[in-house]
Amino acid sequence: MIECLRLLRNVGQFDSVAAGADLPLARFSVIYAENGRGKTTIAAILRSLATGDVLPVAERHRLAAQHPPHVVIDCSDGAPAVFEDGQWSRTLPEVTIFDDVFVDENIYSGLVVGAGHRQNLHELILGAQGVALTRQLDTLRQRIEAHNAALRTKAAVIPDGIRGGLTVDQFCALPARSDIEEAIVQARRALAAGREQDQIDAAHAFDSLSLPEIDEAALDELLARDLPSLDAAAAARVEEHFSMLGRQSERWVAHGMALLEATERDHDSDACPFCLQGIGASPIIDAYRAYFSSAYATHVQQIADAATAFRRNHGGEVFAAFERGVRVASERRQFWSAYCDVADLELDTAAIIRSWRDAADAIGSVLASKEATPLQPIALPAAAKQAIADYGSQRELVAQRSAELQEANAAVQLVKEQAASANPQALEADLSRLLAVEARHTAPIDAHCTAYLDEKSAKAITEAARTQARTDLDAYRANAFPGYETTINLYLSRFNAGFRLDRFTPADTRGGPSCTYNVVINNTPVPVSGHVPSAGEPSFRNTLSAGDRNTLALAFFFASLDLDPNRSDKIVVVDDPISSLDEHRSLTTVQEVRRLGDQSQQLIVLSHTKAFLCRLWESSDRGARAALQVARQGEGSTFEAWDVDADSETEHDRRHALLSNYLGTSSGDPRAVARAIRPHLESFLRVAFPEEFPASTLLGTFRNLCEQRVGAAREVLTRQDTDELSNLVEYANRFHHDTNPAWETETINDSELHGFVTRTLSFVKR
Repeated sequence: MIECLRLLRNVGQFDSVAAGADLPLARFSVIYAENGRGKTTIAAILRSLATGDVLPVAERHRLAAQHPPHVVIDCSDGAPAVFEDGQWSRTLPEVTIFDDVFVDENIYSGLVVGAGHRQNLHELILGAQGVALTRQLDTLRQRIEAHNAALRTKAAVIPDGIRGGLTVDQFCALPARSDIEEAIVQARRALAAGREQDQIDAAHAFDSLSLPEIDEAALDELLARDLPSLDAAAAARVEEHFSMLGRQSERWVAHGMALLEATERDHDSDACPFCLQGIGASPIIDAYRAYFSSAYATHVQQIADAATAFRRNHGGEVFAAFERGVRVASERRQFWSAYCDVADLELDTAAIIRSWRDAADAIGSVLASKEATPLQPIALPAAAKQAIADYGSQRELVAQRSAELQEANAAVQLVKEQAASANPQALEADLSRLLAVEARHTAPIDAHCTAYLDEKSAKAITEAARTQARTDLDAYRANAFPGYETTINLYLSRFNAGFRLDRFTPADTRGGPSCTYNVVINNTPVPVSGHVPSAGEPSFRNTLSAGDRNTLALAFFFASLDLDPNRSDKIVVVDDPISSLDEHRSLTTVQEVRRLGDQSQQLIVLSHTKAFLCRLWESSDRGARAALQVARQGEGSTFEAWDVDADSETEHDRRHALLSNYLGTSSGDPRAVARAIRPHLESFLRVAFPEEFPASTLLGTFRNLCEQRVGAAREVLTRQDTDELSNLVEYANRFHHDTNPAWETETINDSELHGFVTRTLSFVKR
């Protein structure tokens, strides 16, 4: 409980006020203050004490004060609450306040119910437990927003260009592939083939490459071949003769014998075809006939055929043809290697041709010798054998390379088939995805993706917690909102309000948990929600009067306390609850405030209306009550004890006595006398003209009405009285804060004041 306002220094109207230390508060306390004396400042200080928010105190730093605000409030637990150096030493969260700030924050501002009002009302309805659930949900939502911000930051470092059109989530989820490099190569080839379908279709597969064989064994057999059936003596004699004749003798002798045989056959003559002499008796001729037999001719022809075949296979254009074949194979390999795997050709055609020519030349020379001496066995020279061996190695290399190219023909055929039905767009997408997989698992990007996925997992955990928190809050709201609707309508009924509320509904918005409701007037619901009413549409703005709006605010406040399980621990502060209310509602307010005092730990009521405070005072416990008033002290305010009993007489009577005494004895504070003129006129006019000047109407409005009706059938005041009222009010307004910002320093002339007091008392007697 708050025991006393020990010190208020440099805040609002309070310069350095310590009088509160001698004026203890009680379980029920009333504080009277005229408008502008500091009542709102006291409410602001207590609000700051309740919430710990220093702004309500800091923004009321007394103008021109050299030092910051300093407040000391004594509490029943022995630990004072001290505001010094811009902060509180402690807070009293059990303090709850009804004032303009409560209305402005929770119910409406001016004529508008905004999103913030509905959000704060949501918390008011839920109470401490529900607010805790709401705070938990809000915290989780904020954490999700933090996760989202972190995800955006972590996603930003993953370049768009490497994702292949995938979202960051899709990109980071790509699994690794051990064969990714090979897969990319194949995909690029497939895409290239798909884009070049016509060229692929027209291109040929690989032809076989080969070099003709040199059969060394067959060659050896040919070179060693002779005529075993030839008479040895004849052969010896002929060979001896050949040796005497020189090179190529066997060939031209064999040719001569052929001519001789033709002469004998055709001319029946044995004359020599060269000298025409008879040679029939020549002993060498018989040897020649034995030597150059048909077997010999066959033998020679075989040697010649073999030599001719060798020269055909290993001479002339065969070298150029081989080079062309290698060149074509190389060109085809270059083409197809872009679409499939093709072995390297790696053939040195110059070296191959050189080796081939060396072997061909060596064998050709040996064959020429064999042709010259067909019956002479010849052995291959070592150089020829080496040339054949070198050529054989080259031939094997060509055969190996040719076989490798032939193996690629299956892949070539597959490329042709796939290219014929390829979809380049799909193949491009496949390649793009594979490139994304490769990029995803490179060292720097993998680290970025891991960080992103970790953040995403953390967000998922938070989202699950948020879902549970929302479920818990929804379950709590399902009970709290119907109960609140029932309670608030009970209060509206007690206040005899011409409306009720229905369809109290919680709502989750981007700004946080909120609520909506309907004001039901004449059984017609007027929604109070986020909807912006159009011009002329019924709304909160145009369906509730000022008194209705204040009644609604009070009903909200009372209902929230009724439903608070900790209301017995509350320190309730009520600041001017009857503004703009009619007399019947004022009485109901007194009754409800009195009941609230019985249910709370402490009740403090502040008001500028003494009559309201006096009515509360009348039925309060004499042993547990205290009364203070905020009085003027120089240019500021201070605390004084207030004799409520003495002020229980009507204010109108006291003002009349004040004005009368001033006229009769010149007693009383002239400024107080000047301030009393306007309320005295208002009090008289409300009684004299209750229909034209009801409680909810301002004096200025009444004066305008009088002006409008002068000389009319429903005239209120005559022209003379209307003008006199305007003159009196014009003078009185100089001494009120709502019509003159400098009202406290307005100069008072005694003679002028005396005249206006006389005219005021005369006016109220008419």
